[in-house]
Amino acid sequence: MMPPSDRRVRAGVVGVGHMGQYHARVYAELWDVDLVGIADINGDRAREVAAHYDTVAFADHRDLIGRVDVASIAVPTEQHFHVARDLLEGGVNVLIEKPITPTLEEARELFALARRTGCLLHVGHVERFNGAVQELRKIVECPLLIESRRLGPFVSRVQKDTVVMDLMIHDLDIVLALVDARPRRLTAFGAAVHSDVADVANVQIWFDSGTIATITASRATEEKIRTLAITQPDAYIVLDYLVQDIQIHRRAAQESQPNRESIRYRQASFVEHLFVHKDNPLK
Repeated sequence: MMPPSDRRVRAGVVGVGHMGQYHARVYAELWDVDLVGIADINGDRAREVAAHYDTVAFADHRDLIGRVDVASIAVPTEQHFHVARDLLEGGVNVLIEKPITPTLEEARELFALARRTGCLLHVGHVERFNGAVQELRKIVECPLLIESRRLGPFVSRVQKDTVVMDLMIHDLDIVLALVDARPRRLTAFGAAVHSDVADVANVQIWFDSGTIATITASRATEEKIRTLAITQPDAYIVLDYLVQDIQIHRRAAQESQPNRESIRYRQASFVEHLFVHKDNPLK
């Protein structure tokens, strides 16, 4: 249950690594939120981040129960289930970093628990709230082919999750949001390059509507590329996440007139650039 609308929301963060500190910063910037606590099993790290945001550090995530209305969970994926379960059972609304859990069974159990306790449970698929993606959803009507690429260099931190769970999960979520149909068939390929799990992967999905999606993710590519291209009957749409730009290529006119003397061909097309509202998607 969320607090009354006339009271500031009391928020906490569990796990203050890279993403957890990002959540803490956003909470601290929101005018209607009080960041009242940070929990991390690394006491020094918890105290460091808590001091930076003028809040309280805890070693145990259960210490947030009774003190917060909502908590962000940004611990390693294998710890998501038991941390979220403890907080939901304690009446705390939860925003959990993606992927929600390592297994489908654990994810279903958490949502069932949220329904029983009356708490909110949301997964942090923040890319869906990217301003460019929000605009894209307004113009995509009948996608025939979707091509997604999310490529970048390897980050020298321990990678326990595959590139699918680490990066491609954003694009899978966006594709499912754009296509109003159920997946019918899927093929996938992955390979380890710099770690013990897949660092590059490609997935192809066939939907009941006829849409085909090809999704590639890599953390073994020196060049950073974040693009989404959509072909539909009336347009070819390209989104570049890095510059937050959407281009819509439309065919305006086409004419051909073959005869014995000559062949005349004329094709006209134009490109639209959409304005994209740029804001922090986590907010």
